[in-house]
Amino acid sequence: MNPAVSNYVEGVDLAFKVIFGICIFFLVGITTMMIYFVLRYREKKHPKATQIKDNTVLEITWTVIPLLLVLLMFYLGYVGFISERRIPSDAMPIKVVGKMWAWSFIYEGDKESPILVVPLNKPVRLNLYSADVIHGLSIPAFRIKQDVVPGKNNAMWFTAGQEGEYEIFCTAYCGLRHSYMESKVKVVTEEEFNRWVKAIPSASSEPPGLAIIRKNACNGCHSLDGSKLVSTSFKGLYGKTETVITDGKERQVTIDEAYLKTSIYEPDKDLVKGLPKGVMKTYKGLITEDELNKVIDYLKTIK
Repeated sequence: MNPAVSNYVEGVDLAFKVIFGICIFFLVGITTMMIYFVLRYREKKHPKATQIKDNTVLEITWTVIPLLLVLLMFYLGYVGFISERRIPSDAMPIKVVGKMWAWSFIYEGDKESPILVVPLNKPVRLNLYSADVIHGLSIPAFRIKQDVVPGKNNAMWFTAGQEGEYEIFCTAYCGLRHSYMESKVKVVTEEEFNRWVKAIPSASSEPPGLAIIRKNACNGCHSLDGSKLVSTSFKGLYGKTETVITDGKERQVTIDEAYLKTSIYEPDKDLVKGLPKGVMKTYKGLITEDELNKVIDYLKTIK
């Protein structure tokens, strides 16, 4: 018998099957009884209404049985909840950052990956952070889901029991490209994992401007390779001429340092024609002048 995909599968599936089975039982039972009573006590057979005396045994029965079933469902859910909240002390920590509209997985040594790679049969702790709005990290195959809330440090854990690749989704509507906010979990042997994580370059080896772009999720809307996302690509952007809307009027501007600073601190002031208003938030107070200069220096290099 193959091991479960994760340590939650058996418990969650059992709870689901029990609750689903109870729902089906009562759906069929109540519907059947309803049809029976409609036929059995219809007006043609009973033209004169009669009072039916209460039945104490029956009333106790239909009170106690649902109570026991509800307690059973609560118990199954409680056991799963407690297991989820008791994170093993030896679980491997991985920082997860949700941002519009991508996931970043950061390993020890400031090594960042767009996919989650974990070793087989080893407990993993995901420390969840949001860079902007509420997201929801869900791995359906592992039967786990947790909200990723700005300003709140949530965590979740699991132990993967089978090698393979599994989908990751965002379950909280987070804006225009919510449906694109997906990734995957790749479960590999511990030896393969160690080789993989060793080969990831540290974020400190990236150009400072690129590291700031990734940190603030700018690449969720602006691609680095010329492809179209929500907004214009960063590739070849510096020095380009664009039509913008300023105070409701169109005008031509050259993308230079002054324009980039305005766009980052006041994104809707000179909005490129055709782009949605109100999607980009201001980064005033989030990106310093020094960081902004490093971003601009990096944009000058990607032609």
